[in-house]
Amino acid sequence: MDKSFWKIFALSSAVKILLIPAPHSTDFEVHRNWLAITHSLPINKWYVDETSQWTLDYPPFFAYFERMLAYVAYYVDKEMLNLHKLNYNTIATIYFQRCSVILMDFLYAIGVYRCLRVSNVPLKSQQYLATASLLLFNVGLLFIDHIHFQYNGFLFGILLLSISYMLEERYVLSAFIFAILLNFKHIFLYIAPAYAIYLLKFYCLAKGRNKFICITKLLVFGLIPFVISFAPFHNQMEQVLKRLFPFKRGLTHAYWAPNFWALYNVGDKVAAKLLGITTKTGPTTSSGLVKEFAPLVLPNITPRTTFVLTLLSMLPIMIKLLAYTPLRDAKATFLRAIVICSCSAFMFGWHVHEKAILMSLIPLW
Repeated sequence: MDKSFWKIFALSSAVKILLIPAPHSTDFEVHRNWLAITHSLPINKWYVDETSQWTLDYPPFFAYFERMLAYVAYYVDKEMLNLHKLNYNTIATIYFQRCSVILMDFLYAIGVYRCLRVSNVPLKSQQYLATASLLLFNVGLLFIDHIHFQYNGFLFGILLLSISYMLEERYVLSAFIFAILLNFKHIFLYIAPAYAIYLLKFYCLAKGRNKFICITKLLVFGLIPFVISFAPFHNQMEQVLKRLFPFKRGLTHAYWAPNFWALYNVGDKVAAKLLGITTKTGPTTSSGLVKEFAPLVLPNITPRTTFVLTLLSMLPIMIKLLAYTPLRDAKATFLRAIVICSCSAFMFGWHVHEKAILMSLIPLW
C-alpha cells in the first residue's frame, strides 16, 4: 500500500471538509427528497411519487443506496426524511449529506489507486504523484459533488475499478462491475459500446477460448445486477423506464452543455433575429430543464436524431477497435474508445448536462 497516495487522498478529503459550508444547488434537495422517498414510502411507490418536483429518476441500485443512507439519517435528524418538508436544510442535514459524499469518495480513491497500479507507473515517480493529485483533487468533482452537491465520485470509482480489472484481463469481473455501475447511474450507457466491442473481440473471440462459454459467462454475470436491481419493479417497468429516460425534458438542459446543440440553439436564435421572427408561445431553449421546445427557424431535433448522430460519431473508433486493433494496442485503444464514446455522447446526446464531460476527462488521465 503506497503511503504517498493515501496522504494525497487524506489531504483532498480535508479540502472537501472545508467545503461543507459552501452554498449548494437544487441537487441537495433532490437527494434529500430521495432519502425521504425511499425511507417513507413502500418500494412500489418510489418511482410513482410526485410530492416534490424532484422525482426519483436514477436506477434502482442508487435508490437502494439512498435507502441505506436514510437508516443513518434517521438518527441524525429524522425530519430530513419527512416527505412533505420540502427544501429542508438544517445544519445537521447539510453536514450529514456533505459527509456522506466525502465518505463515499473512498471508493473513488480505490478506483484511482488500482488504475495507477495496473498502468505500471513507477511508485513515487513524478508522473505517479501528479496523476494521483490531478485525479484526487479533480476540480470538476470538487465543484459538482462538494459544492453543487451530487454523488459522482463513488460512481467514477466503480468505473475505474471496472477499467482496472479490464486492463488486468479479468474480463468477466470487469463486465460484472460495469453492469453494477449501470444500475447506479444509467448515463454510463454512453460507454457501453466500447465495453461490448472490446469484450467481444479480446475475450469472446480470442484464440483458445470457447466462444459459447465466454458469451454465456458475460450474459450471466452481466444480467445478475439487472435482475437484482429491477426485480422488485417488474410490474412497473414502463413507469420506471419513463423516469430513467425522460425525453420530454427537451433537447438541451436549462444550462446548456457546450456541445453541438448549444451551437445549434445559438444558430437558431441568430437566424430568428435576422429574419425578424419573434419567440413563439411556449418553452424556449432556456427552459430545457423540464420541457421540450421547438426551434424558431432550424428543423426540430428529436431524440432519435441525437441517438443516430451519437452512434455515427462513435462508429470510427468502434470499427478501429473491432477490425484494426492488434492485441499489443488493445488496452490503449480501449481507453481511447471510452473517452471518444463519452465525448460523442456529450457532443450529440439528448438533454446533456454540462457535468457529463467528466466521463471523458477522468478516464483521459
